[in-house]
Amino acid sequence: MDLVTPDFGLIFWTLVTFLLLVFLLSKFAWKPILKMVNDREASIEDALKAAERARDEMKSLQADNEAVLKEAREERERILKEAREMKNKIVSDAKDIAIAEGEKAIASAKAAIAAEKASAIAALKNQAAVLSIEIAEKVLGKELSAENKQAEMISKMIDEVKFN
Repeated sequence: MDLVTPDFGLIFWTLVTFLLLVFLLSKFAWKPILKMVNDREASIEDALKAAERARDEMKSLQADNEAVLKEAREERERILKEAREMKNKIVSDAKDIAIAEGEKAIASAKAAIAAEKASAIAALKNQAAVLSIEIAEKVLGKELSAENKQAEMISKMIDEVKFN
């Protein structure tokens, strides 16, 4: 029964031992333990701050990457637009040149046709005049026997006759 009801001496020595243990622990063990706990807490906090900084830096890098990608897309679109405009300009210039060359060819052909027509009309007039003189000569006989009189008559008739 002594264990259930402790006497005063046991309580005194237990209290003295407990206080001595608390004193020794506070003097030698708690400071290093608290220092280690504080150091560990500080290192954990530094690691959390570093992780936060790294996360913020990743966000800014991601934003920078998106900005660079957007700029690259805009540059690509601008280059493609310029290429399309240049293609359209080259095509329209080629069409304009082809139209101008066609018009020149048509004008040249018309001029050649007009020159050939005038030449043919002149030849036809001369032929008609010669035939007319021959017919008139046969009809009139030898009345226009002199060669210079015939030539005068031909040029006079050519001037009087008008062809289209």
